[in-house]
Amino acid sequence: MPTLRARLFPPGAWWTTDRFWGWCGPAIIAAIGGFLRFWRLDQPPGLNFDEAYYVRQAYSLLRWGVEFKWISPSDSPDKAVDMWNNGQVDEIWTNEPDSVTHPPLGKWMIAIGEGIFGGDNRFGWRFGVALFGTLSILMLARIARRLFSSTVLGCTAGILLAVDGQHFTHSRTALLDLPLMFWVLAGFGLLIIDHDRATAAFRERVESGKPLTWYWGGLWLLLRPWRLAAAACFGLSIGVKISAVPFLGAFMLATVLWDLATLRSLGVRHRWGWLVANGVPTGITMGLAAVVAFLSTWTAWFISTKGSDRYWGEDNPEGWGAGILPNALRSLFHYTWAVNDAAKGITSPHAWESNPWSWMPQARPTMFWLDQGVKGCGTSSCTQAVDNLGNPVVWWGGTLALFVLLFCWALRRDWRAGAILAGVAAGYLPWFMFQERTIFTFYSVSFVPWVVLGLTYVLGLLLGRSDASPDRRYRGAVAAGSVVLLAVACFAYLYPILSADIIPTAEFDSRMWLPSWR
Repeated sequence: MPTLRARLFPPGAWWTTDRFWGWCGPAIIAAIGGFLRFWRLDQPPGLNFDEAYYVRQAYSLLRWGVEFKWISPSDSPDKAVDMWNNGQVDEIWTNEPDSVTHPPLGKWMIAIGEGIFGGDNRFGWRFGVALFGTLSILMLARIARRLFSSTVLGCTAGILLAVDGQHFTHSRTALLDLPLMFWVLAGFGLLIIDHDRATAAFRERVESGKPLTWYWGGLWLLLRPWRLAAAACFGLSIGVKISAVPFLGAFMLATVLWDLATLRSLGVRHRWGWLVANGVPTGITMGLAAVVAFLSTWTAWFISTKGSDRYWGEDNPEGWGAGILPNALRSLFHYTWAVNDAAKGITSPHAWESNPWSWMPQARPTMFWLDQGVKGCGTSSCTQAVDNLGNPVVWWGGTLALFVLLFCWALRRDWRAGAILAGVAAGYLPWFMFQERTIFTFYSVSFVPWVVLGLTYVLGLLLGRSDASPDRRYRGAVAAGSVVLLAVACFAYLYPILSADIIPTAEFDSRMWLPSWR
């Protein structure tokens, strides 16, 4: 008589296969993470931090295709914000186009929820970002599974991202940084698929005795749609924020170096000829794909008649690019350059600004919302807060993991370690060039997936190889599992100050236990 376990999990049944759990596990984790993100999404009860800009700009895009200015009388600069919070979303507009800092795609992603639920609906204006935040959990779990060839590690990465406070609060706030992260992560995942397919093609050609010449590789590059699709995703990320450009450059270089590492492992000679022959067409094709994708995000601006600087090219026939580029493109490049140049000059002091040196340890998180005059917690002093604080287990552990990754990349030549480091470097290092500009820790959400992957990489080392002794695997599983459980417990402890719960002020103070967090 077969046991109950044998009846429920017969050998070879489809619901017991790694392929099934490779999708089911990440989907379950994403569903739980999504529930947490959508639960009470209408809190806090007003425009939260920079939602004051992007929610309104998204609604303007939805109505007119371009951003318009809103009323801002000198006697009441916040009048438009107050009117919006009171539901007067159609009464705040002027007839003047607005010169805004960031490209439109991220705001179109916010506009999805506004189009479904209305611009005056708090759930609606946060819906789009919560949706893409949930999908990014699923994406990262699947990417980690492919990167580490392990369903367990894939699910581990998904859990760590789901319980990270940076990712959680961004998923519940209509800002642009999570949409940027979403497209960069999508591009990275497509490059991992491309790498796997390219490696298989290289190996098949070598094993069949066919010559693996550099010119064949250059021609074959045109048959790598996953790489071109990845470039398009990076272009879309730039269509959210121009600060995504370093990701495109870093991963364009990385994908060429991955090919070089594959050729070395297959014993192919003249690899440097491959580097030149592969690198040049890679740069051209990926660059063109990214540019086309970026320009597509401006479609509504191109066809508009009222967009800011839309006819600058016609008004300046002797300006830059005259006679070479169409006036519409000249206008767009002028507009983009002008607003980004202006953004570099933002140096006004801010209570929650931070230096990039403090980002990895999350020493100075950004307080998105803080109301210490709210009622409803059962005591005389209550607080409602949204603190954009990364999970200390994830970020502190991820910081230590970077040193392990450097060792494994430099000395063990593990391309996976290099790929993770490239993501962290592209999202993090460029900000050190802006020491005088007013910047915030919440920008670091752009590279949180690679912080999570770095920690997951180290947990995989703790877990050990699949052919290790049972005792080794058991001890490794206990150590790695303890880290994951500690991250979950930390998220549960911090949840009230991440999710705009109304709690006693004393309880709020106890959770903000580092003085620099206050």
